[in-house]
Amino acid sequence: MDHLSSNAPKGAGANALTCKLQQFTRLSLADRAALERVVAERRRTFLGREDISREGDKPTKIYVMLNGWACRYKFLEDGRRQIVAFFLPGDLCDLNIFILRQMDHSIGALTDVTVAEIGRDSFERLIDDHPRITQALWWEALVTIAIQREWTVNLGQRDALERIAHLLCELYVRLWSAGLATDGHCAFPVTQSDLADATGLSKVHVNRTLQELRQEGLIRLANRQLTILDLDRLKRLAVFDPNYLHLDREGAHLDANNE
Repeated sequence: MDHLSSNAPKGAGANALTCKLQQFTRLSLADRAALERVVAERRRTFLGREDISREGDKPTKIYVMLNGWACRYKFLEDGRRQIVAFFLPGDLCDLNIFILRQMDHSIGALTDVTVAEIGRDSFERLIDDHPRITQALWWEALVTIAIQREWTVNLGQRDALERIAHLLCELYVRLWSAGLATDGHCAFPVTQSDLADATGLSKVHVNRTLQELRQEGLIRLANRQLTILDLDRLKRLAVFDPNYLHLDREGAHLDANNE
């Protein structure tokens, strides 16, 4: 994975969802065209800090992140918030959401966000007609579960410096896989409050940890942009192993321009 620091993946200019799915399985031109059509059918924009869906809502759509950042979160009765996932461009918010009677969590926009809304009929036609897309979506769902396991380890076993460093590594690699990061640079619009709610730390502790990472010459944060100055060192500090993101599947080794 050392090449992450200097190269963008093939297909980086493509739709972020298509680019990400091709890390798992080779998609044909027809597959990619079908994905483009389904995400173009209905689009919706949400403002930063606006809820996309709320706990208790009846789910009727799959949301695909087209641009902007969002999060999955839970509120406690006293108003405390726990962020349990970040959604980046190319991510699907709850692939099998139709089986739920009501949402058991909320999804909120962290920035202005544009999503594609995919209804049940459109989604079922897509997976029925395109088995390679279905295979890629299975992999995407497995990676989502793997990320949740890693977040559990982050909260339970890593110290503050390791937690923040690990999260920065993960977000950078996920953006890279969608063609949205290269040469150590990526968008980073989350606030220190968001980081605190995702890592179980106080805002003061997050600020102190980020300052330490800066002083060590590992990162630069400015104007909602993250620059990782030494990815290998940051990975070692975080004890970060990207294997749980499963980016070495078939699609990562094939020319996306071929049938």
